[in-house]
Formats: sequence, structure tokens, C-alpha cells
Amino acid sequence: MFRSLLFVAASVCVMSDAMAQSPADADAAAIRSGLSDLQKTIGELKLKKPDERLLADVEVYAKGIEWALRHNEFYMPPLPKDGSKPKTEPKSKYPQYALNALKTGLKRAEELAAGKPSWPTQTGKSIRGYVSRVDGSVQPYAVTLPEGVSAKGAKRWPLYVVLHGRGGDRNEIRFLEDHHDKPWPKEGPLSVADFVQLDVFGRIDNSYRWAGETDVFEAITDVKRRYRIDDRRIVLWGFSMGGGGSWHLGVHHPDQWCSVGPGAGFVDYYNYQNRKEPLPPHQHTGLHIYDALDYTLNAFNVPICTYGGELDKQLAASTLMVASAKEQDVEIKLLIGPNTEHKFHPDSFKEFMAFHRANVERGRPTSAQRKEIRFITYTLKYNRCDWLTVEELVKPLTAAKVHATVAKDGVLYIQTENVAALQIARDMADRVIIDGSEHPLANAGGNLLPGVDYVRNGRKWEVLDYNQSRAFAANPELHKRHNLQGPIDDAFMEPFLCVLPTGTAWQESHSAWAKWTYDRFTREFDKWFRGRAPTIKDSELTEEQIADNNLILFGDPSSNAVIAKVIANLPVTWTKDALEVAGKTYDPKTHAVSLIFPNPLNPTRYVVINSGHTLHDAEFIGTNALLFPRLGDIAVQQFEPAKAGGFTETTQWATSFDSHWKLPK
Repeated sequence: MFRSLLFVAASVCVMSDAMAQSPADADAAAIRSGLSDLQKTIGELKLKKPDERLLADVEVYAKGIEWALRHNEFYMPPLPKDGSKPKTEPKSKYPQYALNALKTGLKRAEELAAGKPSWPTQTGKSIRGYVSRVDGSVQPYAVTLPEGVSAKGAKRWPLYVVLHGRGGDRNEIRFLEDHHDKPWPKEGPLSVADFVQLDVFGRIDNSYRWAGETDVFEAITDVKRRYRIDDRRIVLWGFSMGGGGSWHLGVHHPDQWCSVGPGAGFVDYYNYQNRKEPLPPHQHTGLHIYDALDYTLNAFNVPICTYGGELDKQLAASTLMVASAKEQDVEIKLLIGPNTEHKFHPDSFKEFMAFHRANVERGRPTSAQRKEIRFITYTLKYNRCDWLTVEELVKPLTAAKVHATVAKDGVLYIQTENVAALQIARDMADRVIIDGSEHPLANAGGNLLPGVDYVRNGRKWEVLDYNQSRAFAANPELHKRHNLQGPIDDAFMEPFLCVLPTGTAWQESHSAWAKWTYDRFTREFDKWFRGRAPTIKDSELTEEQIADNNLILFGDPSSNAVIAKVIANLPVTWTKDALEVAGKTYDPKTHAVSLIFPNPLNPTRYVVINSGHTLHDAEFIGTNALLFPRLGDIAVQQFEPAKAGGFTETTQWATSFDSHWKLPK
């Protein structure tokens, strides 16, 4: 039987890029004792029901210390690169980071209890926290404030969103230490204090993918709630892994930024890994979700300045993107640091920041000002650019393109490829011509909805009226839509809930594998995404939880009551003796299906069967270019006990569903 404690997570240390260890006994005792005191103080503080945002600013210190202790993340300094012996005995700085975090956390708790928090308007750099909707965890970020910033001031401030590089030895207490109470820079391109800066934690080192991507936008939202930010003047930039994250978020969300600045970040799997042989088809097509190189057309919609050092191998990412954009008549500015390796050249950095400052002054164009959009996507996860939304694809994970132009005659002309449904803001034009088919826009749908829906019917496009649009939004035919498009890993970017079985399984071997799968997921999510996986028993599931969460179900139809409720509506046949998938029968004693599908109990959310993230420790420990989905939407895996414990898995078959959530022929 599964463990059924709420928020279960294993306490297993996984080695990262740097050597990690537990703190020395004396340090450990002081840290654990201090953490206990801080957690007790926070508990007492909660009884007074303070402002939730300010409480998160305190809780984030306790959370960081707790995670460092649980994962033994007290990293040693790196050894000399030449292999020589250090002159002095190396000593970890992380115990002091933890003690410093305790001191600040307790100080903030005291100030909040007294009703006199000092940090909300503190100029310079300091730490904030927020509670994530994904898993209820507290996540940190750093904010740098100039003089005069407030929640109620008349001025709206530009926001610079900065993504850090991969550290290997980064965790919460290191992040807290790096950004604790730093003054505004007095020199250099960032010394002009006329913007707010947000340094994102991103749930550690995952290249801002999955929950790491959600973290970026949750942190931005939290800053906007606290301070008056100008939505048209948000800059995104980063270096190394942060550069890769800037490419990813910049071209997947091109309407969110006034400019984007990727420095030395990877943009695709095959080139970065120098791999010549193609991956299996279900993994190869999955690369289209994240590979920024596939989305260079979207640079048409946002100014981008990329940088690489002349001697840096990662310069190749920038040149690839620039060349790809040029082929599509799109401009990306390229800066190259002369005789420079993996860092910013000072002169290049000045020019880099001047580019962003110029775009801040111009501001991101309003919807009315944006008269032309050129947009590409391979997935409905990334389906919007300003007043244009791609609602459905003809074929998922295949390039879908839209070229939309408001002509001088006031007509909106749109050309599409691989698009099955569109929504257009009605105030963009009186009429729209889509692939040669003319329709009303401004007066369509009875003027009752801000967006007008157009659906392809064979070779023709049809405009939906008000009632048809309402029905279309309800998705009665269960088509793939935004946040309901897979793959399995997508379920963990929004609120999710693991549901464990309380009954008796048909097969002991399958039950053991499913339990191991759950334990592996919760441990890896705890380590690599810095949160506990919310977990309940099948007997505890409520209607409210079904409405609000993606459900991650473990077990089989005999052991898990929720699987029993939904299995008849899933594209598999599962009995005690046979598991039938895509017309082929497997033995459930040695085989299992993992899948994602619209939840039959609530089709606006996912149900996932027997899977967490489909990428594991080896991928997180390796390069960030490995962080792509491994099983598509549905897979059959053969499992067998491993000699060292646990199981080994072999993927027998895997694919993605079509745009109607059907198995492809």
C-alpha cells in the first residue's frame, strides 16, 4: 500500500554539478535549532493573520534553510582547475549563508509582528517571496528598488527581469545571500536608478522550463501587485542558462516584453549536443515545444539583442538564431565581445543595455499600434501574440504560422498554415480576410465578446456568433486547447494533486512499480523544482479539488477509486489480466501505461496516470538542453526490478494524441 501522508517527499540527496555535503556538527546544530525557532515564530505570526505577501517574505528564509538541510546542499568551493592542492583547507560558506538567513528571517518576523516591516520600500536589492499556485510552495525572488517606488505612487516604473545562469551550487540560501540588502550599483550601465529590477530564482537550475517557467510569471505578477509597473516597459534578459531562458521566454511569449536580451544561451538540442542521429519520433517532435530555434519568426514581434563572446562556444546559439531570422526577413541584433570567453565584454554590455534602454523609452506597442503580426508555434501552450490567438491546430507539434496585417484600407488580412481555429480582438478592424475568405470582425458575434472566433471548416473559414463562441469556449468535442494540449510534463506547470490508492491492486508487481514511480517523482520534484508534491488518498478527493487541480493518479483501477471512475473514458482498456493500448495487448504484471488526458471528471483539467515528470535525475544533473519531454502524451513501458533496488524501464511504444485527443492512425 502507498504512503498517504499529505505532501509526502523523500529526503534523498542528489549530487549536482558541485560537491555537496552536510554542515559540520556544530554548524548543523545551530542551524537546526535556529530553524526550529524561526518556524515556531512563523507559526505564531500566522495566528495574527498578517498580509500574506509580507508573510511569504519571512517564510522564504525558513523554506530555503529547510531545503538545504534536507538535500545536504552545503557545497564546497571548487577545486583549482589545474588539479593542484589548495593552499588552505577548503571550507563551505553555506553554513554561514544559512545562519545569515536565520538572522534576517527572525528580524523580519519581529518587524511584521510589530506591524512595522521595513523592507517593502527598502531601496536597493532585497528578497521577496510568494506562494506558488502550482504546489503551494513559497518561492523567492529578489527585487531592486530605486528611490520613490511605492504601491500607490503615480509613476509607473519599467521592469527589468533578469534570469540567472546555471550554478550547480545554487540553492535558496545561496540566492538569498547573493541578493541580500545590496545597494543600487553606483557605476556602469545599470547605475541609472530609473527602473525596478526583478532577479528570478526560477526554482533553481531548470532553464526556466516547466514549473521554472511558471515561476518567472508568478514572480512578475507578485512584483506588479506590490509596485506600480508599466506593462509596456518590461525587459527580459539573462546570460548563459539565463540567456537560454531569455530565448525561450522571449520567442514563446513575444508580446510580453518591450525587448529581450539573450546572452550566450543554447537554443536547440541537436546543435548544442552535437547529435547527428535523430531521437525516437515521440521525443524528436517533443523538441518543438522548447527549441527556440524553431520560433525565430516570433522575433518579428519583439526587439531582440543577443550577445556572445568571440571565444565562447555558446556564441553559436546567437549566430544560429540570427541566421535563421535573417532567412525569414526578421532582424535580431548581434553583439560579439572581442577576444572574450563565457562572459560579457564591458563595452558590449554597455551597448547591450543601451539597446534595452532605447526600447524602454519607446515602450512595447499597444494593440492598436501593432498593425502586423508574424507568428509561429508548434504547440497551443504558446498560442498568443497580442490581439491574435491560435485556438486550435490542425496537427499538433507541427509548425503553425499566421501572418496578419491591418492594411491601409482598414481590412485585416490573415494567411495561415496548420491552423484550425483563431480568435481576433474585434477592435482591430471592421472586416477580416482569412486565407481569401472575407468575414465581419468589429460587428461579429453581436458585439458581445472582446474576441471573435473563426473556425476552419474543411477549406473554408467560418465566423462564430455569440452562442457558437460560448459553446466553442466550452470545448464540448474535447479538442486540444491552450493548457490542455500535453505532453505529460505539462500537468506540472499548473496546480496539481497526486492521488494515491487505498485499495488492493490487481497485480503486486504493478503496484510496486507505481509506488516507486510516485516516490521517484516526489523526490525529484522536491529536489529540482523546490516544492513538495501535494498528495492525498483517493478516498479524500473532493469536488473542489477536482475543479481546481490536474489530478495525478497512481495505481490501477482496482486499487485507486479515481482511476476506476475515469478509466472507461480513457483511450485504454485495462483489466486484471490485460492492458490494451492502440490495438496491442500487454501483460500488466510487467507493463504499464503512462498518459495525460482531459480529466473525464473535469475536462478543463488534466488527468495523468502513473507518471510524474518524464525526465529524471540524470537529465537535471546533465545539461539543461536535456530537459525535454520523454514520453509524449501516452507511453507503454516495460518494467522489471533492478538489482540495486527500484525498477528499470523500457519504453515499448509512445506517441502524442492528435488535435482531437485521439490516437494518430
